[in-house]
Amino acid sequence: MAIVINGSGTVTGLAVGGLPDGTVDEGTLASGVGGVVSIQTFTSSGTYTRPSGIAKALVYVVGGGGGGTGSGNRGSGGAGGCAIKVVTVGSTEAVTIGAGGTGASSGTAGSGATSSFGSHCSATGGGGGLTTTGGAGGVGSSGAVNLTGGGGHAGLDSAGGAASFFGGGGRGDRNGAGIGNGSHGGGGGCESGNGGDGGSGIIVVYEY
Repeated sequence: MAIVINGSGTVTGLAVGGLPDGTVDEGTLASGVGGVVSIQTFTSSGTYTRPSGIAKALVYVVGGGGGGTGSGNRGSGGAGGCAIKVVTVGSTEAVTIGAGGTGASSGTAGSGATSSFGSHCSATGGGGGLTTTGGAGGVGSSGAVNLTGGGGHAGLDSAGGAASFFGGGGRGDRNGAGIGNGSHGGGGGCESGNGGDGGSGIIVVYEY
């Protein structure tokens, strides 16, 4: 049976989906059909608050990117890992966004920090670039799908940062500082000057 919505908001044919015929508002219809109702995105730590009518969410959690370094073979930062999971959300959930690692002029740059969504799942940050190699990618944990972030690179002149699930890494620079990252990946390396900082983590919540 087809689902019919007339101009007055009366819906018929919903019995096949387990809902009675009648008059419903847009939110009730979306909830009954099962589509995405809304999306919340977090780029800084805080608290997730569940909207009325939401029961479950598809959550993507990405850790912070590692910083790049600026000597030797100019290693760039690794990207944060990613955890993906469908969860039954509480009325509130703690949101922790991992900071990006700080770029360095020599030695090992700072690692990215861990991001987490309540106690449901988390993802570690990417490793900082070293003088001869790129930083390792972070790892997702407790997700239905757990992904490892891209590993950083090393080059004779400079190296670009690794890409995360949601964006590319910072650009390397031969003659100046490596470029910081606004897309949640690793920071770029450089030949002279500081490597770039890694990008912060991110959490995206698709609400059903």
